[in-house]
Formats: sequence, C-alpha cells, structure tokens
Amino acid sequence: MPFNATPVVSAAGSRKDHDAPLVPRDRMLPFVLVTALFFLWAVPNNFNDILIRQFMKSFEINRLQAGLVQFAFYLGYFFLAYPAGVIMRRAGYKTGIVIGLCLYGAGCILFYPAAHVGQYWFFLTALFVIASGLAFLETGASPFIIQIGDPESAAQRVNFSQSFNPLGSITAVLIGSRFIFSGIELKPDQVAALQAAGTYQAYLKSETLRVVTPYLVLGSLVLLWALLIARTPFPHTGMDYSRDTLEHDTSKPLWKRKHFVFAVVAQFLYVGAQVGAWSWQIPYVQTYTGLGERKAGYLLTAALVAFTAGRFFSTWLLRYVRASQLLAVYAVINAVVCGVAVLRPGWVGVYCLVATSFFMSTMYPTIFALGVKGLGTHTKTGGAIIVMSIVGGAAIPPLMGRVADLSSVAVSYAVPVLCFVGVALYAWLGAGADREEIEAEPGLAGA
Repeated sequence: MPFNATPVVSAAGSRKDHDAPLVPRDRMLPFVLVTALFFLWAVPNNFNDILIRQFMKSFEINRLQAGLVQFAFYLGYFFLAYPAGVIMRRAGYKTGIVIGLCLYGAGCILFYPAAHVGQYWFFLTALFVIASGLAFLETGASPFIIQIGDPESAAQRVNFSQSFNPLGSITAVLIGSRFIFSGIELKPDQVAALQAAGTYQAYLKSETLRVVTPYLVLGSLVLLWALLIARTPFPHTGMDYSRDTLEHDTSKPLWKRKHFVFAVVAQFLYVGAQVGAWSWQIPYVQTYTGLGERKAGYLLTAALVAFTAGRFFSTWLLRYVRASQLLAVYAVINAVVCGVAVLRPGWVGVYCLVATSFFMSTMYPTIFALGVKGLGTHTKTGGAIIVMSIVGGAAIPPLMGRVADLSSVAVSYAVPVLCFVGVALYAWLGAGADREEIEAEPGLAGA
C-alpha cells in the first residue's frame, strides 16, 4: 500500500492537504530497491568506526593515522560524486546505481588480498574503491526518491527512505563488534611476553584477518543487488531531460543559487560532525568509563538506535513542521549536548553522545532536499556536488584525532560543536535564501 502523506509540509515550508500517495503504486518496486541502498551504504560507513579501533590495534598506529580510514573513504566520495552526476545526467539513474554497486562490491572483495598482504595502504585503497561506488549510490538515490512522487512530499519521502540508513548502521556496528573485535586487549606485559615468545606478529596478523569475512559477505550481497536492479525497469522522473533541453538550458547556474551553495557548506559541516562523533565514540567510552572495546561498541549501537528512532520520528514530524525549522532546532540542541560531552567527560558525556545521534538523524536528508529544491535541469549535477561535500567526513575525523593526541578525546568533540553551530546558521539564514525565486518558477518548486 502506498503511504499517504496528509497534511504535508514541503522542503520550502508550504502546507498542503491532499490525498496523493507518498509513492505512486506503479513505482513501488524501484522505490523499494533504491530505498534498500540507504541500508546498504550505511554498512561500510559504520564499519569504519570499528576499523579505526581495530587498525589501531593490528597495525599499532596512533589516532591521527587511524583517522586516515575516514580520510581515504571520503576522498572516494569527493573525487567520484561529480563524475557520477555527469554519468547519470546522460545515462540515467539506473546505470549510475549499477556502476556504483559494482564498485562497492569490488572494494569489499579487495579486503581479502589486503589482509593477506598485511599493508595498511592496501586497506585504505579498498576503502577508497568502496566509497567511489557509494558516491554513485548517494548521488543517484536521494534525487531519484525525491523525484519519484509528488513534489510536495519530497522531504518526507527522502526522510522515510533515509530512515533505513541507520538500520544499516546498527547492523554494521553489531556485526563489527561481534565478528571484527576479538575482545582481546593485551596489556604491556602480555605484549612483551608474546614478543619474547616470537608470537606477537602472528597475533597482529590474526587481528587483521578478522576484517575479511564480513567484507566478503557484504560484497557478495551488494553484487547480487546490482543484478536485481539491472533487471528491473526504472520509470522516467520529471527531471529526465533530453540532450537538447540540457544544451539550451538558460536557467541560473548553480553557483548563483544561494540556497544550494549554503547547502553544500552545511552538508560538509554536518557529515564531518557525524562521522567524527561516531568515529571517536568508542575511544571516548573506553577512555572515560574503562569499558572494553566490545562493550564500547555496543554503546555505539545504542547511539545508532537513537539515530534510527530520531529518523522515523522526524519523518512523521515533517508532516507538521517546516524542514528548515526542524533542522535549526536539532542543530542547536546538538551543539549544546555535544558541548556537555566536552565539559563533562564520563558517563554523562557518553549519554550526551548517544542523545546527539537522535538529533543528527534528519540533518543529511533535510539539507539535501533543501539544497536541490528548485534546481530543475541542474538537479542531478547539484545533487552530485552536495554528495561531494561529504568530504567533510574525510577532514573532521583526522582533525579530531589530532586534537585528541594534543589534548584529550573529550576536547576533540569541540570540533563537532562548531560544525553544528554552522548547520544551525544555514537553517536560519541560508536554507530559504532563494525561496521566493524558487516558488516563482513553474514546474521547479518540487525539484
């Protein structure tokens, strides 16, 4: 059954009562297949949070070096998102999504030779390939979901699809905590004993090999999904323009659309804050509570459960509240709550970090929907550039790692605080910068 959305508040904030389904019945199958991608790309994103801790152990590296996991990963987004947008603008969403899934699966399979070679750079290369595939998926999936149904319910529809993203995150952390973490954390005297016995390198090798099986299983599933999508007919959306239309387009260029430019900056800050907050939560918990890596991993799972609850709750709330207003309130709350985690390290700080995830839940899809609003023929390119801004996830975690090495893990969370302040400013000042112009352009209001 299609989901009815009555009343609906669009990304621009207009309220309309109507009986249009959230997803047209004849487009339900591609909607389901593409919505599943939100689950699938969350898994490697959150495996990274596990890998950071695991590689610190198996490769004996510091926090700054471990932060290169996120750096390599989000560079893939940065370099491939725009080419993905160009390909999908010419060949369509389906082609781009299948290419993305193939790259994603190939990157997962590369974990097998990487583990046997035992070189950190090989893993970083595999992560780059995975993220290159995810750049295609994220560039195509959100605009496709936005455009597949009624324009007025676009923000609610993309928030619904994005609600499956944290379910993938929870799955990743549970699997990673159980199957990647061994639970063996050696003390200095135990390390010395293994070194004296000549078995320490074998121990490190066994810890490295633990990452292989989860990635091989994931890669197989992803390649199967690519086959399913390749065999499924996809509908034309309202923004599938002909080559002639694109060549003679005289609408305002993207860089002159303030609401879009501000959205790119806001998405950079938000993704950096989210990735940083989750990447360093396990070290935060271990440092200030004394819990082991597995139990700390389960607390990260709790944060992701809060994220999931926030996503579904916010999807419902967007029926009654303007998207930009909800984004502003959530950003301010997160700046305050995350600030408490800086000032009160310990269990109070841990609870605050869990709460932060609830209020992060709606930020990515809402910024995306607000940013592509009214872009018309530039929708796919604009969506690609917003996905490129995910490179914030490459910049913020190493910065937090550097701050943690110089000061403390708690102080490093001041970086996400500043990012959330920036998102709040966007929601108040930038999201509606071109609203009157967007609403004045026929046919573009729901793009």
